[in-house]
Amino acid sequence: MEQRISIVTLGVADLARARAFYERLGWRGQEIEQTVFFQTGGIAVVLWGRDKVAADAGVADPGGDGFGGVCLAHNVRTRAEVDEIMAVAAEAGAAVTKDAQETFYGGYAGFFADPDGHVWEIAHNPGFTLGPNGELVLPDFDRPAD
Repeated sequence: MEQRISIVTLGVADLARARAFYERLGWRGQEIEQTVFFQTGGIAVVLWGRDKVAADAGVADPGGDGFGGVCLAHNVRTRAEVDEIMAVAAEAGAAVTKDAQETFYGGYAGFFADPDGHVWEIAHNPGFTLGPNGELVLPDFDRPAD
């Protein structure tokens, strides 16, 4: 298996509500067969009915919110972008779960939950590089810092 992720599918209770939320963040999706696809850099984020995701995966859906020990992250180039995106998310209907603040790793981050409870971190990490298309480039953790 190659070391990559192609698609992240978020199970949602109300597809129209979920799509409207992400479009208020500035994303543009395409809907086909009750599934919304967003091109997000080199991967896609997909919104699909929570019941359909569970059935397709062959798992029982315990219901409840979208937090299952998973946090999606959107890294940005500056601290100001963190604040801007957190404000847009709150205006779009997100529940801010942790206001943006200094982090233990010398960065700056805040968290919000979308209308289905999927948790997002918006972070500026000065140790990570973002490429021209927003792709995250991890540092070589084995190499001593300059």
